[in-house]
Amino acid sequence: MSEDTVSNLIVPPALNTGLEGFVVWPGLLDANQQIALLDDIRAVVRAAPLYRPVTPGGKAFSVRMTNCGPLGWVSDRKGYRYQPAHPETNEPWPPIPPVLLSIWNELSGYSAPPDACLVNFYEDTAKMGLHQDKDEADFTAPVLSVSLGDTAVFRYGAAEGGPTRSVRLASGDVCILSGPARLARHGIDRVISGTSRLLPSGGRINLTLRRAVAPSDGTST
Repeated sequence: MSEDTVSNLIVPPALNTGLEGFVVWPGLLDANQQIALLDDIRAVVRAAPLYRPVTPGGKAFSVRMTNCGPLGWVSDRKGYRYQPAHPETNEPWPPIPPVLLSIWNELSGYSAPPDACLVNFYEDTAKMGLHQDKDEADFTAPVLSVSLGDTAVFRYGAAEGGPTRSVRLASGDVCILSGPARLARHGIDRVISGTSRLLPSGGRINLTLRRAVAPSDGTST
């Protein structure tokens, strides 16, 4: 998918999430843009196959994942971290598709490009418990996510605790956690099967762009 495809990105009105810094733009990518981005992600997966990580305690994730960009987020018995190579193939991660970099440039408000993009594949029974993204060096950089495929029920709450809310993220939706919401607790309660025809066998792909290393540390794309 060419970066030119979104060079004149029309940003729809954002949802009122009730949490400052958590912004959702419904349907930012149209059907053709989603198909083109999915082709890009299939190329990523051919170069860096999906695998199932485990927690430091040895429990397998319910999602399969891979990464693209200079760094990739991994989890295993050694802990959570970013590294430059696939944990199973030991090959460098493939580049982040240009369209994702373009979306980041348009929406993130951050001066440096992302250096990691997590690719999480949720089958119909997969979930992700409430967590915070805290493995990055610079929390002033936002976390930006693009949804493809079946709709997910996304749960979120303030970083300091308290009640949570949920919002449905459909195929083509884009959201960002920044500022006061950068360390918000968030997770996926469930994936609603049959809500999208983008993936022939169903399921959901979530693409999460992050800045793992502070720009002053010398890592950039």
